[in-house]
Formats: sequence, structure tokens, C-alpha cells
Amino acid sequence: MEKTNYHKPVLLNEVLEYLDPKPNKIYLDVTFGGGGHTRAILEKETKCKVIALDWDKNAIEKNGVELLENFPDRLSLIWSNFSNILKILKKEKISGVDGILADFGTSQFQINESAGFSVYKDTLLDMRMSPSHQKITAAEIVNKATQKKLEEIFFEFGEERFSRQIARSIVEARNKEKIKTTGQLAKIVKEAVGKNYSKIHPATRIFQALRIYVNNELGNIHSFLSASLQALNPDGRLVCISFHSLEDRLVKQFLKDHSCVDKKGFKILTQKVVTATPEEIKINPSSRSAKLRAGQLCFKE
Repeated sequence: MEKTNYHKPVLLNEVLEYLDPKPNKIYLDVTFGGGGHTRAILEKETKCKVIALDWDKNAIEKNGVELLENFPDRLSLIWSNFSNILKILKKEKISGVDGILADFGTSQFQINESAGFSVYKDTLLDMRMSPSHQKITAAEIVNKATQKKLEEIFFEFGEERFSRQIARSIVEARNKEKIKTTGQLAKIVKEAVGKNYSKIHPATRIFQALRIYVNNELGNIHSFLSASLQALNPDGRLVCISFHSLEDRLVKQFLKDHSCVDKKGFKILTQKVVTATPEEIKINPSSRSAKLRAGQLCFKE
């Protein structure tokens, strides 16, 4: 039985369907997180191998021990960002893999364990997914960026319609007192938008925008997608799960731009985006916004 406390893997059946693991093949799970997807792949096909990556060292250390004990000869865990997959495969002396899975969502493990990710938990305003690899924190952005820059971040990465008034309120607040915690920021945002939000916490999109900006998430996804073309063996499959429109748009456009019409590229396996069933949403509400797209690498003469 899985012992991951924080993260239920989303779209598990759909991942296995589109990744379609085969005997004696090698698969990359580039977002290990709670380990649920990795475990499912290893259990689904008992003769395949999985190389799992995560940028968050804590996720590997806390969630990888049991899996390594259960699958010592078929699982490798590597601490790295998924934008580095070509370097990783070269270091591991692997010419190519037969499938790649990426779940771009922030796991509940990370939200609960890392500083700055949760709107509901008062911690230092950090938001770095890998503090060892990154210097700039969300607090530095919030306290030092110009009002115009904050507006741009909130609008571009959070699609926040109140970005201007929120940015203005943040600048006014930081002139009185440095903003150091998530609690301070959430309060400022809540007061700035008043009663304009009802279903979600008013700071949700602001936290999303800062997290994406601090961790260069969209840039890393773009690099990862480009690298997948070289990392996959012929007929290898790419399966991506996104949780907001910016990520999904990148994946959709990438598969479209690199379709194998007259060259090496992807046969799109998901003509329509795949979403969670009502049954899964009931059991795991976080799956509600999950969107899966998949492609299979092919060659045209």
C-alpha cells in the first residue's frame, strides 16, 4: 500500500493508458513528487525500469526510500530539474527512453512542507522549489520589484484581473513594513480585492504567479519539451499533466508545432484534452483542474 501522505497521483489510469509501459523498456518520471505515478508504472509493468527526477530534494528523501527498497533493480532516483533530462541521460549513459511523464502540478507534499507555497499556512515568503539551486525568493520580488513589474508578473503568470490594484497595495504596504511571510502577503491581497473573490482565496493567483516566476517554471517546461524530442526513442511516448492554462497552452502548442506531418515529431494521441472523471474528482478534488495531453514520437521519410 502506498504510504505517501500528501499527494494522490492524478489521472493515474489515464497516465498508464497513454504511457503504455512495456517490458524491458525505460521510462522517465520527471516529476517524482509523492512517488505515486512512479509506483504505478513499476507495478503495471514488472519488467520495465523507471528513472525518476525531482527538483525538491525533500520529496526524493522522504518519498523515495520505500520505493527504492521495493524496486531496487528497477528504479533510479535523481535530484535534478526536468529541464536537464539530456544531461542526465548522458551521465547515466542512456541513449534514449521509451516514455516520459511530467506532472507539472505542485504536490500537496511540497505545499505542506516547503516555505511560502500555501496561502493558508503562515511561513516565510520563500517559494523556491530547490533552495540549493536558487537564490531569489518570493520575498525579494515582493519587496524589491517595481509596481509595474509586479503588475506584469501577476497578470502574465497569474492571469489576475486585479493585478494593478494588488501591486499598488503591496508597494504601499512594503513602504511601511517589509513583507516577510505568506500571511502578510495574503492579508494585503485580500484587503486589496475586497469581496471580489468568493470561491477561491483571493491570493491564490498571486501565489501562483510568484511561484511560477521565482522558479522559472514556464521556461523550464519549454526547455523540457524541446529536450523530449531528443530524449525519446522512436515510438516513445510523452505524457504531460498541466494544472493551469499557461502550462497546458505550452504543451498543446508544442505537440502541434512538432507533429510528424513531414518530419520527426509527435503523433498526437489525445485529440481532445483528457480530464479527470467525476468519480476521481469526488475522491481527489485536486484532480479537477488536471489536463493530460500525450504524443508518440514518429518519423516521416
